[in-house]
Amino acid sequence: MVSGTGPAELLEEYRAQGAAEAADVERARGLLGAADAWDRATPLHFTASALIVHPESGRVLLRWHVRQQAWLHVGGHGDPGETEALAVALREGREETGLTDLAPWPDAALVHVAVVPVPASPREPAHEHADLRFLLATATPDAVRPENPQSPLEWLSVAEAGQRTTEENFRETIARAGRLLAARRR
Repeated sequence: MVSGTGPAELLEEYRAQGAAEAADVERARGLLGAADAWDRATPLHFTASALIVHPESGRVLLRWHVRQQAWLHVGGHGDPGETEALAVALREGREETGLTDLAPWPDAALVHVAVVPVPASPREPAHEHADLRFLLATATPDAVRPENPQSPLEWLSVAEAGQRTTEENFRETIARAGRLLAARRR
């Protein structure tokens, strides 16, 4: 378990960038203390995700999400009993990419908070995710393996990734990663 990465600790120190994110952070904070804050059966619940980066090349990894019909990042729901957001993002990242060396980058801080709509499926109604987003780095980008053939993975430049996704909130995550990658490469 990664300690100190529960939503309360993360959101206490987090500063939103702009009015839209501030509204999303407030909605996420509204979940704090709720027993079902991670329960996927509730209309709004926490998820944790990450944009995987390869700092050496400045590239980012996108994953095709069949349900969302979009190129996005890795991540998802906590398993029963999981409440540490970074641990969820790391587990999901490893499962969805096969990368075993993932580590928080440049540190374990949140990079973005976004409330995102999720369309209904045959198994569940439409709902929203209060998504807590991190950056994870790998030193072995060629070791990437999709978890299934319907979910391909692609390494892209920051500019290419921003053009590839259709989700504006994810473009913001990519832009933030791009600024950090550029600062590290100087």
